[in-house]
Amino acid sequence: MPSKAAVFVSYLRVSTAKQGAKGLGMEAQRAALQSFAAQEGAPIAAEYVEVETGKGSDALERRPQLAAALAHARRLKAPVLVAKLCRLGRDVHFISGLMSNRVPFVVTELGADADPFLLHLYASLAEKERSLISQRTKAALAAAKARGVKLGSPTGAETIGKARAARTEQVKKANAATRMIIAEIRRAGHTTLAAIAAELQARGVRTPAGRSTWAPAQVSRLLAA
Repeated sequence: MPSKAAVFVSYLRVSTAKQGAKGLGMEAQRAALQSFAAQEGAPIAAEYVEVETGKGSDALERRPQLAAALAHARRLKAPVLVAKLCRLGRDVHFISGLMSNRVPFVVTELGADADPFLLHLYASLAEKERSLISQRTKAALAAAKARGVKLGSPTGAETIGKARAARTEQVKKANAATRMIIAEIRRAGHTTLAAIAAELQARGVRTPAGRSTWAPAQVSRLLAA
C-alpha cells in the first residue's frame, strides 16, 4: 500500500449458508480485521458481510456485498480490508479483475506492505497448489485402481479415506506447531513474511512439504490454511 490508510472498509465472507447462520469463521475474521485496524491506527468506516453459496461464487455479480464494499471504498478513497486472500476469491483471474477496479486491498495476514503484484502472485501460487493437489489425488486413485483396489467398494473407499484422514491430521498438527513458532517469532519483532521465513529457516523448522528452506509465499500459505 503506497501510503498509510486513514480508514478501512472491511469485508467478511463465509462460503455456505450453514456457516453464515452459525457464524462459523465470521468472528475470527472480524477479530483479525479489528486488531489490524487498531494496529494501523485507522478505524473501520464500514463493514460488509457476505454469505455466498452455489456455483460460480467467484463472479462479482453473485457477491453484492463485495460490490457494495468496493463502491463504498471508492467513495472514501480507502482500502478494502480482508482477513485472508481467499475471502476475496480462490481464482486468480477473479482477483485480477477485482484489482482492475482501482480499489486497493489490504490482507491482514500478509500485512499492509503487500502490493497488488504480491497479492496477484500469492493468488497464483494458491491456485497452482490446488491444481497440483487435485492432480496428485487423481494419480493416487489411479494407482490404487491399478493395484486392484475397488474404489467403489466400502473396503477400498474406507482404506483410502482412513489414509487421507490420518495424513490430514498429521499435517494439521505439524502446521499448528509451526504457527505457534511463527507467533513466537512475531512477538520477537519479526513481522514481515520475509523475516518470518528467514527465522523459520534459521531455527531448522521444516516446511509442510518437508523442505529446509522457506520462502515468504510458503509462510503466507501456511497462515492462510
